Amino acid sequence: MIRELLGLAALAAGLITPLPAAAQAAPAYSNPVSAGVVDTFPDPTMIHAKDGLWYAYGTQNPVFDSKGEDGERILPIMRSADMVTWEYAGEVFTPQTRPAWHGDSRLWAPDIRYVGGRYHLYYSLARGDLGLATAPTPTGPWTDHGDVLPAATQASCPTGHIDQAQFTDVDGAHYMYWGSYDVLCVARMNADATLVEGTATQIARGRRMEGGYVVRRDGFYYLFYSDAGCCDGAFSGYQVKAGRSTSPLGPFTDDEGVDLMEPTSKGAIVVGSNGNQWAGPGHSGFQTDLAGQDWLVYHAISTADPDFPPVGGGRLTALSKRPLLIDRLDWIDGWPVVRAGAGPSEGAQPAPVTSYEVGGTFGEGSLAGWRTGSGSWTARTDQDAHGYAAGSGHLVSARRTSSANVRAQADLRVASGTAGLALAYVNRGNHVVARLDRARNALVTDVVIGGRSRGESVTALPAGFGFGAWHTVVAELRGTELSVQVSADKLGDPVAEQRRTLPRAAARHGSVGVVARGRADADNVGAAELHTPVTQRLPEPEPGELLPEFSDEFEGTAVGAGWQWVRGPAAGAAVSGGKLSWPTQNAELHLAGNTAAVLWREAPEGDYTVETKLRFAPTAAAQQAGLLLYENDDRYFKMAHSALPLQRGNGVVLQMSEFGKEGERPTTTPPIAVANGPMFGGPAAETMWLRLSYHYDAAGHENEVRAATSRDGERWVRNGVWTLPAKNKLKIGLISMNRSGAVAEFDYVRTYRD
Repeated sequence: MIRELLGLAALAAGLITPLPAAAQAAPAYSNPVSAGVVDTFPDPTMIHAKDGLWYAYGTQNPVFDSKGEDGERILPIMRSADMVTWEYAGEVFTPQTRPAWHGDSRLWAPDIRYVGGRYHLYYSLARGDLGLATAPTPTGPWTDHGDVLPAATQASCPTGHIDQAQFTDVDGAHYMYWGSYDVLCVARMNADATLVEGTATQIARGRRMEGGYVVRRDGFYYLFYSDAGCCDGAFSGYQVKAGRSTSPLGPFTDDEGVDLMEPTSKGAIVVGSNGNQWAGPGHSGFQTDLAGQDWLVYHAISTADPDFPPVGGGRLTALSKRPLLIDRLDWIDGWPVVRAGAGPSEGAQPAPVTSYEVGGTFGEGSLAGWRTGSGSWTARTDQDAHGYAAGSGHLVSARRTSSANVRAQADLRVASGTAGLALAYVNRGNHVVARLDRARNALVTDVVIGGRSRGESVTALPAGFGFGAWHTVVAELRGTELSVQVSADKLGDPVAEQRRTLPRAAARHGSVGVVARGRADADNVGAAELHTPVTQRLPEPEPGELLPEFSDEFEGTAVGAGWQWVRGPAAGAAVSGGKLSWPTQNAELHLAGNTAAVLWREAPEGDYTVETKLRFAPTAAAQQAGLLLYENDDRYFKMAHSALPLQRGNGVVLQMSEFGKEGERPTTTPPIAVANGPMFGGPAAETMWLRLSYHYDAAGHENEVRAATSRDGERWVRNGVWTLPAKNKLKIGLISMNRSGAVAEFDYVRTYRD
C-alpha cells in the first residue's frame, strides 16, 4: 500500500506522466531519451518486459533535482512503449522500504534479468556488497534477498565488489560478473540465480576498469566494460570497450588479441566521446528491437550542463548529471561498435523498431486481429503479461508481413505437449515453426511445404528447463537462412540456438502466430521486417600532406632551432643517431605540480595531426613520456605512454596509453580552477606510435583533440575526443617526466595537414 500511495503522490506532483494507451514507435529520437523526465539516470539497464513495454533502471541519484526535490530516488525506474518516450515508474526501494542490512549505503548499478518467471534486480551497495530483489512485475512489489556475494568469494577477487551483472549460458548455468577499480571477476551462481557460489575467476584488469557484463553472439562471449572514470563531469574519460572469449570464464581478448588480464590498456573501443556535447559515455546495457537491431543503452555527460550543485542538504557534492542515451550497436568483423564508429549521437536519429508489422500483445485480453485454426484459444490477463492468449491449435495473425525477411517472436509458456512460434505462415500445410517440446526437452524447428515436413532439427534445451515460465522464442529469416534463439529476457543470453537453411519455397511472405499441440500460453507474438545490418566501419581519417616546417626527424646533434623549452633544457636530453633521447624527470605537469620540462614548437593554423614514434620502457609507477598540445601548464592535451599502478594489484604496474586533458572546470560548486581527466587508449608497447589530431570547432568555439595509438605504425586504435573552450593557440610539445629511471627515445615528430 505504501508503494501505491507513493506512486499516486508522484503522479499528483507531476513526476509521473501516464503513457498513452497505444503509443506508436517514434520515427526518430534525440539523445538523451530521458530528457524532460529525469535529470539523470546513471548506470542504466533495460528489459523488454512481458507486458510489451520497456523498463529501465538506474543508480540511486537526485533524479528530480530540477523539480525542487533535494534528495535521491533509490534505484529509479522508467517505462516506455518505444524505448524513446519515457515516463517515471517509481523506484525499487524507498527510505521506508529499504532493508536494514543496507545501512546508509547508497545503491548503485542495477542489473535487471528475468529468471524462473520473476524479475531479478541485482544491485550494488557503495560500500562493496551485491544485493538482489525479485518481483512478479517490472515495478514490484520487490522482495529483497540480501547479500548474494559471500565473503569467501570476495576474498578470491581483489576488486571493488560492485557493478554486478548476471548471465545465463546455453547449458542453463548462471554466472555473476562484477568488479570495479581495477579487476573484473566471474563466479558460478546457484540454480535459481540467488547466490554466488565457489571461487571467483579473474578475467580482466585495467586502470579504473568496471561495469562488466556479457552478451553471447555467434559462439563468442563478449565482455563489455568501461574504464577511466565515470563521474568527473566534462573531465570524465569513460569509454565502453569489449573483449571476447569462447568461454564465459575467459580468457577474454581485445580485437588485437591482447588478453584482458595483461597489465596494459586495451582496445576494441565500442563507444567513446566524439567531440559533440557528450563526454564520458559508459556503463552500458544492451537491448534488441523488434527488427533485430541491437542497441547500446548507456549514460553520458553533457559538457554544457555536466554537474549538480550540492544536493541532500549539501551531503552529496561533486555529482555529475548522467542522463540515459541509446544508440545503434553494430557488429562489424566480429566486434561491437556504436554507429559504425561514429560515437554518441546528437540530433535526430532513426528510432528503434518497437511496433510489430503483424501480430501484437493481446491488449488487455483481446484476440481481435487473430484467427484460429484447429483447437481453441481464449484471451486472458494477469498482473505481469497483462493480456495473453491461452489454448491449443493454430493462432495466427490476420495479416501477412510485407517482406519475406522478418524477425518474429513469441513469449511462450508450455503446460503440456509442445508449442511454438510460427512464421512465413500461409496455412497449416505451409509454414515454418520453432517449438518448445516438453517430451524431448528441446527446441525443434520444422519446415512444412505442401502439407509435408521437410525435416525437423532438434537442439537440446538445458536440463531442468522451466517450460512453465515465460520464455521468448525469436526467429530471424533472411533469405533462406533461419536462425532461432530461446531466452528468458532477450538480453544476449540465449539458452538454445539453432541455424538452418530452408528450401526456397519456405522463404516467403506470411502470417505470424503460435502452434500448440497440448496446452500453452502465448504473448507478444509478432513480426517486423528484419533490419539490414551495417557491415562496414566509417573510414578512418588519414593524415594529409606532411608539413616539414612543423616537423623534426631529429637529425644532427642538437635540438633544432624550432624548439623551445619550458623549465629546460632538461637534464640528459640529447639528439643523436636520428633520435631525441630524454631521461624521465622527478617532476610533474599535473594540477598545481608544474615542475616538469616541456619541449615545444609552434603548431600550424587550421586542423592538423601530430605523430611521434616513441621507444619507452617504464618500470616504475608514474614514469611517462609522450606528446602534448600545450597552451600552458594548466591547459593542455596529453597522449603518453604511462606506467600506472593497478589499484588492487599487489604492486603490479600497468603500461597504459593515457590520453588526458587539463583545464578549468567552472561548472562545479565552487568552481575548480584546474582539473585533470584521463582517458585510456589501445594496448601499450615498448615501441609505440602516438597521434594527436586537432580540430577547431567554430560553432562551439572549442578545441577538439582526438588521440590514436599503434604498436606497429599501421594498425591504429582511435581514442575518444577531449574538448576545452578555445582561448589561446596550442603548441606542439613533448614530455618525459614524473619519476626518474626510464629513458624516452623520440624517433621523430611529424605534423600533417588534415
